[in-house]
Amino acid sequence: MRRQRLRLRSLGFALATTAALITLPAQLPAAAAQAPLSPDSTAASSAAGNTKAAAACSTANAAQGKPATASSTENAGTPAASAFDGNNGTRWSSQASDPQWVRVDLGSVQDICKVDLNWEAAYGKDFTIQASANGQDWTTLKSVTGGTGGTASYDVSGSGRYVRINGTARGTGYGYSLWEVAVHTGTGGGTPPVEGGGDLGPNVIVVDPSTPNLQAKFDQVFTQQESNQFGSGRYQFLMKPGTYNGINAQLGFYTSISGLGLNPDDVKINGDITVDAGWFNGNATQNFWRSAENLSIRPVNGTDRWAVAQAAPFRRIHVEGGLNLAPAGYGWASGGYIADSKIDGTVGPYSQQQWYTRESSVGGWTNGVWNMTFSGVQGAPATNFDTGPYTTLDTTPISREKPFLYLDGNDYKVFVPAKRTNARGVSWPANAGGTSLPLSQFYVVKPGATAATINAALAQGLNLLFTPGVYHLDQTINVNRANTVVLGLGLATIVPDNGVDAMHVADVDGVRLAGFLIDAGATKSDTLLQVGAPGSSADHAANPTTVQDVFVRIGGAGPGLATHSMVINSDDAIVDHTWIWRADHGAGVGWETNRADYGLEVNGDDVLATGLFVEHFNKYDVVWSGERGRTIFFQNEKAYDVPNSAAITHDGIVGYAAYKVADSVNTHEAWGLGSYCNFTSDSTIVQHHGFQVPVKSGVKLHSIQVISLGGKGQYAHVVNNTGAPTSGSDTIPSKITSFP
Repeated sequence: MRRQRLRLRSLGFALATTAALITLPAQLPAAAAQAPLSPDSTAASSAAGNTKAAAACSTANAAQGKPATASSTENAGTPAASAFDGNNGTRWSSQASDPQWVRVDLGSVQDICKVDLNWEAAYGKDFTIQASANGQDWTTLKSVTGGTGGTASYDVSGSGRYVRINGTARGTGYGYSLWEVAVHTGTGGGTPPVEGGGDLGPNVIVVDPSTPNLQAKFDQVFTQQESNQFGSGRYQFLMKPGTYNGINAQLGFYTSISGLGLNPDDVKINGDITVDAGWFNGNATQNFWRSAENLSIRPVNGTDRWAVAQAAPFRRIHVEGGLNLAPAGYGWASGGYIADSKIDGTVGPYSQQQWYTRESSVGGWTNGVWNMTFSGVQGAPATNFDTGPYTTLDTTPISREKPFLYLDGNDYKVFVPAKRTNARGVSWPANAGGTSLPLSQFYVVKPGATAATINAALAQGLNLLFTPGVYHLDQTINVNRANTVVLGLGLATIVPDNGVDAMHVADVDGVRLAGFLIDAGATKSDTLLQVGAPGSSADHAANPTTVQDVFVRIGGAGPGLATHSMVINSDDAIVDHTWIWRADHGAGVGWETNRADYGLEVNGDDVLATGLFVEHFNKYDVVWSGERGRTIFFQNEKAYDVPNSAAITHDGIVGYAAYKVADSVNTHEAWGLGSYCNFTSDSTIVQHHGFQVPVKSGVKLHSIQVISLGGKGQYAHVVNNTGAPTSGSDTIPSKITSFP
């Protein structure tokens, strides 16, 4: 993002990167440290898999005592576990209907070479023996028709973590009943499972109050990252519980700082966490890609400075004082996002053009420029959009806080917060209803890992923890299991190569995507992030998928191309803080060089967006086609580099709306929306409108505005054909308090 007073700067301007990466080793608790997975192990085993000899089949029962489930049970005395307990005197039996199944979880993907069945008198006549890597997608290893019960052994060939006996026709009028199921696995030649847990890699810096030269560690990373806007350095500071005195952690690009307590006050900093704009002559409009989370700050002078722009979340922080969102000297600033935080003193946005704050508490809030939006914030100013910048909702209708890493004794775990409804104020210290996942249930992804390994880990049922780094992918990451957590540290960055899509999420419950950046590759991808396949329709209201602090970038670090950036097809999804950005500066920037037609596309019903930043796309920045969608806060700039009016003329009008609700939609509502234009290639362009919606009683917009930045282009209307035009070179908004 750039503002009107930066317009003399060349579009080709690229920030210089600094010297070679520094290496600061993670200091891990001994109990958490394990040997890391060799990054090329999957590639090697895959190549070997094409020529390997048949594995020897073990006589041991790999299923004995392992977790088991079934489609039904006859009664409490015949549970699924009884078919895998090694006791031929206990059994599983189902209800008397077809189909029925029983399955076992072997714990990891293994080569399966034989399955033994010991049927009770109520046997299966027709059934299949199946295997699955993820418990959802099944491969048939053996199909049996006309079975006669008793004991039988079946030689099979395949692999999986889960084994299922799936009955389709019973041999009697009763249900299916198995005394025992034994699963035999190969003892050699198979692909080894991906290990969970392990160390966090060289760019995670774990510290405690006794860490020597701690200030020097912060300063070393900041010196490298302060102006390293498009470099490859990625860093995460993790602070163990305790009290830290006299610290000033200055955060540059791709640097994150987080506390390792279960609650923010477990990590107390008598000092500051600072973002300022000295590197850019006091202009904070490019302070992107950094974060602070889950700790408390007692600022040295009583007020902390957090002068950021987009993609710089401030989450789960207790500020024992005030918070200044402007740079020193009060130069230009364009942010930003606060969630689940408590600021005891006053928040001063000053030069900040827009800001969204969710489910927090503040001691006060002073001024603001154009768009200050709040939901569920104790102490927020009352709505005043007629003469001021404020839009305030008493609560947030649906939310779930971002997952985070913490220490339980000496063990790393990831806390996964629960869904909240009509929430107001912070979620802590109660953390009600959340769950903790041990690090052993995560594949800890480190630089050098392949997409094949990542997908193998997901197929085994592991979650993903991306450590700081840049990850080039030669295949799409496929998240197919419900409740999978994909969490990034230090703005871990995924780059799809050769035109593949970066990530697809199946239409399943409760996936959590959080804390990473998707950077488009030089060969055009169709869709960078897809949540739910096209046509998805499952109900996820009780357990929605969440997309939090997931950022998308096309160009800037080099040429990038994508037709669709983020597409939400699943119903009930929550998009909580995203910046979807087609670059307007840096390397590889031009109308066709980093072409990307669409920013966010929502096809699912009942989707909620909170803190939506989308900028500079060649066509629509947001297209919303699902029913009953809601957006709380939207910030947009139209593409700077439109060559002329003809390039964006369609359907008889000039310009694609920043936020378009499809004509077919009957119900939609949004609050706190702004679109700005800065047509640097042709300042005579007049964009027809910022917003386009069907005129229906169920479609409602609140607190909407369009702004011409310094007279570089204008808007004719705000919404559809309604609203006064912008004019002149003064950045005076054209507003509509509510529409229709």
